[in-house]
Amino acid sequence: MTATIPEVDTGAPGPRRKALPSLTGMRFFAALLVFFIHSLQPIGPVDPTGPVNPFADRSVAQGLLKFFGPAGYLGVSFFFLLSGFVITWSVRPGERLTAYWRRRVVKIFPNHLVMWAAAMLLFASAYTPVSTWLPNLFLVNSWINEFTVQMSVNAPSWSLCSELLFYLSFPFLLLAVRRVRTEHLWWWAGGAAAATAGVALVTRTLLPDTPRLPVIPLSPTQNWFNYTFPPMRMFEFVLGMLLARLVIAGRWPRIPAGWVVALLAAGYAAAMYAPAPFNFVSVTVVPFGVAIASVARADVHGVRTRLDGRVLVWLGNVSFGFYLCQGVVIFWGRQKLLGNGQFTTPVAILVMIGMFAATLLGGWLLYACVEMPAMRHLSRSRAERAERAAARSAPADTVTTGAGTADAVAAGTVIPVTADAGTVIPMAAGTGTGTGTGTRTVAADAGAPAGLVAEAQAAPITPITPITPITPITPAEPSAAAGSGPVRAS
Repeated sequence: MTATIPEVDTGAPGPRRKALPSLTGMRFFAALLVFFIHSLQPIGPVDPTGPVNPFADRSVAQGLLKFFGPAGYLGVSFFFLLSGFVITWSVRPGERLTAYWRRRVVKIFPNHLVMWAAAMLLFASAYTPVSTWLPNLFLVNSWINEFTVQMSVNAPSWSLCSELLFYLSFPFLLLAVRRVRTEHLWWWAGGAAAATAGVALVTRTLLPDTPRLPVIPLSPTQNWFNYTFPPMRMFEFVLGMLLARLVIAGRWPRIPAGWVVALLAAGYAAAMYAPAPFNFVSVTVVPFGVAIASVARADVHGVRTRLDGRVLVWLGNVSFGFYLCQGVVIFWGRQKLLGNGQFTTPVAILVMIGMFAATLLGGWLLYACVEMPAMRHLSRSRAERAERAAARSAPADTVTTGAGTADAVAAGTVIPVTADAGTVIPMAAGTGTGTGTGTRTVAADAGAPAGLVAEAQAAPITPITPITPITPITPAEPSAAAGSGPVRAS
């Protein structure tokens, strides 16, 4: 008997799941947080003899670094939460586990391999031994308690190690999460949020705090355990899963947008002043969770959020590539073109805009030339492609009720996308077009950064071909959404 993905809730199949375009727009802002901290680094991780930060005015440079100090950590945390939410929201009951895992691997690895190869060719091979680049190639580097290994080659890809763990373990986590009674979901969500503070407490009290990293106010072991060790990031992912169940069950209350924004601002302010490592995750996990669930609820009820516009959705779609490109464009390209020079404030702002534009261009190229083609051609086995081709060519009167994606594709229906941590996630439109009534909605799954929201059935750029994807960034990540050396990991 073939193992398959279960329904999110026990009992009758869940309700139709609407697309959540506002979550796609949110991904870009998380990836942007990561961009700011990467571009304001006081020490270049590729060339540690000088800064990445382009501002010559020390007060401006230090002020910006202080303000955006927690930004990278928080952007990645947002991607991990979003990843858990969207994968759960878009689950397709009955899907074979092998098919699900194939899509997850295809979603992550093509972009990663391209940027890994670019980093190795451009700079990393000069100082990266095989014992360092090999774990990074297979995305197991974050399991190793060695900072230069975790942040090796293309540094932002460290978060994909966590996303990969999330994707592989999701079917088993879902078996546990779906058993939580609806009336107990709030307690479990609170417990998952509290667990992130528990990780920080263990990090600060039980692990050695020396030697200190050059930029991060922790020892390498503390930073690894609290931030890059994949199992310690599972609490954010599981919290996202629980929040998705709350929204699916109709238990999430309507929270005014002003209150959500105020809560986010308060969480960010707390992250600026809270001691490490509490400012990495625990002080913002609740504000981020509230924002994700509230925006999703707004999309479900047809409330405009200003995050679902065409431009923001496009930016969210490319945020995974935008996140992964930062290690090459910012850490190598800026110093390669401009050296270690720092500039007057107006010129430095132009340098920042240039780095942003170059990174965005790289992210779009990854999305259009690598991510989408890979999902189109590699995310399904030959047998699955043949099965779908047969379904598309079948006469209309033989298409079964609830055929889902096959009949939506045959009718040319565009299924819009939303996103998770570090990845782009096509979501179910809620308008399957099979013959008869009762057509089951085809819900896509996530895959950051990221991110890693974040990737499932159909992509908006090809209304004829269904496609299937997490960080950073990972950003990824974000969309979705951090070279070796003393870089602030994010």
